[in-house]
Amino acid sequence: MHRLPSPTVRLRLTLLYGALFLISGAALLAITYFLFRRSTGINVLVPAQEPVHISPQVREALESRFAGLEHARADNLHQLLVGSGIALAIMSVISIALGWLVAGRVLRPLRTMTAATRQISERNLHERLALAGPQDELKDLADTVDGLLARLEAAFGAQQRFVANAAHELRTPLTLWRALLEETLTDPDATLDSFRATARRLLALGDEQERLLESLLTLASSERGLDRRDPFDLAALVEATLGDLPPEASALGLRIDTDVEPAPAAGDAALAERLVRNLLDNAVHYNVRGGRLLVRTGTGPTGAFLAVANDGPLVPPAEVDHLFDPFRRLGPDRTAPSDGHHGLGLSIVAAIATAHHATLTATARPDGGLSVEVRFPPPPPLLVRTSAASPPACTPSRSPSRSSRR
Repeated sequence: MHRLPSPTVRLRLTLLYGALFLISGAALLAITYFLFRRSTGINVLVPAQEPVHISPQVREALESRFAGLEHARADNLHQLLVGSGIALAIMSVISIALGWLVAGRVLRPLRTMTAATRQISERNLHERLALAGPQDELKDLADTVDGLLARLEAAFGAQQRFVANAAHELRTPLTLWRALLEETLTDPDATLDSFRATARRLLALGDEQERLLESLLTLASSERGLDRRDPFDLAALVEATLGDLPPEASALGLRIDTDVEPAPAAGDAALAERLVRNLLDNAVHYNVRGGRLLVRTGTGPTGAFLAVANDGPLVPPAEVDHLFDPFRRLGPDRTAPSDGHHGLGLSIVAAIATAHHATLTATARPDGGLSVEVRFPPPPPLLVRTSAASPPACTPSRSPSRSSRR
């Protein structure tokens, strides 16, 4: 059994226009018929003061005259009704034809937008609908589609750059591995110690690649979103991470100031811990000798927050947002991954913040360095009650902590 094709919008609009005209015309015809019938009624006024004596002949003549007038009135009403019905039928056909033309003209921009959108693919995401005309609903729809295409183009371009950069980052150590192995194998004077030295260098490169792959997996999983949300405390994560800072912090003699207060939030505690660790590692790695590191947590009107500020080289304000792009480094000391930093730390922070619907704000400090603040939305009330009834291991109860140490 063949199904009838679904009616198009143009056909539905045409039927709607025709139905509205038919209903309006029928209502107008009924009103006109009622008014005409009322205005053509025959009324006989007889004075009531004195009785009127009418002879049978006159009465018969009057009745015959009234019957003729009533017949003529009924015939006129019938002709009016038939003529109006014929006119209504003709105008209904004309209105359907005009409705078809008007609906086609109204929907013409939509057909143009549909045809243009079908021609857009990953090869020409730069094209836009660019619908001309007044700022009406169709223009708003076209502008919305253009905005969507712009966001898709940006996301597709970012994905392409990410894949290219990831391939480059993964290919570089493979080339180095091959060069080290070829150098050792082709050396006629190679000894056991040289083989061991080569093996140690290969192990170091393997560890670096393992960290890179782990970062890529974390970035991919955090950009996918969260499967569930559990309560955690940013203050507990900060205190745990501060006890495991990289050795650079001691080597640079950094002054670490903390203002850690309870900051309950909800989400993935493991990803949140990675966010805290990446922010602190970034603040330590790009600091200066004898510099300062400030870490604060707490709650505000919009929820829990984590703020990390560090001294360091001047950061151009125009480059701050680009620091959160994958494999993006700033300055001559951020162009090579030989120090184990591949430019993924802050991009992972941005992805984790997005997955938690958190607000990420970064500001270049006037004297050098960077200030980053992450504000998490308040946890759902149910999670707050559950956390209060049974505190998780990562949120021990404690008093607010303020310290300054080296």
